[in-house]
Amino acid sequence: MVALSELIPPEAIRLDAAAPDWRAAVRAAGDLLVANGTSTGAYTDDMIQNVVDNGPYIVIAPGFAFAHARPSPAVRRTGMSWVRLAEPVEFGHDANDPVDLVVALAAQDSAAHTDAMAALARLLADPEQHARLQAAATPEDLHALLRAHDGVGQEAAAPAAAAPASGRTGTEQHKILTVCGNGVGTSLFLKNTLEQVLGRWGWDRQVSVEATDTISAKGKASEAVAILTSREIARTLGDVGIPVKVVQDFTSTDEVDHVLRDTYDV
Repeated sequence: MVALSELIPPEAIRLDAAAPDWRAAVRAAGDLLVANGTSTGAYTDDMIQNVVDNGPYIVIAPGFAFAHARPSPAVRRTGMSWVRLAEPVEFGHDANDPVDLVVALAAQDSAAHTDAMAALARLLADPEQHARLQAAATPEDLHALLRAHDGVGQEAAAPAAAAPASGRTGTEQHKILTVCGNGVGTSLFLKNTLEQVLGRWGWDRQVSVEATDTISAKGKASEAVAILTSREIARTLGDVGIPVKVVQDFTSTDEVDHVLRDTYDV
């Protein structure tokens, strides 16, 4: 698997960038992908159109937008960029605006960057590490922080909760879907956070997590016990026959823990 620091080289980091609105902020992140040969300008347009079509669901934590679009020929290789804004901008998200950090992902598929996504989620969920990232003076300083976090393990396990009783056969493994517009970006972020919580509970062998897009989620809903997603994507999904749980902060293990307890009435 590719490390976070490999996907975000110093050349793909821009600090204190000026952007008058969210479109300019996403375009700044897309321009870095283009400059590094990761994608073409068409992919930047796709990232912007993704927000136009699906709403500001990419704002997955306070102050943080994870820009991305579906894999396409406009993606030349999997890579990421990092833009810290000089002044925060509004994306229109009820809970997580304004945004001062935009990380963009161009992915050929979901396989290569899974570990990097987990590392990024843990970094941004840690207040001390987040503060260091915000204080980094140069792209090289920030990249050093990313590199230092490569390979850092997940949290130590907490005391396990009682394993979930199956609603079907008594032995069948449960599945939870995490859903976003494209299935390779924010849904993976939420999947990683949910898996951390399941690991702490000792439920990781009883409950599997699958990241998917809105179209696939409707077809796979009958296989799952619940869907976790953003408010915007929940509206898009509508009634799929299983509980659809809204998560505001995709990096918060505390919030996901609460949603999981509500799902299983723990």
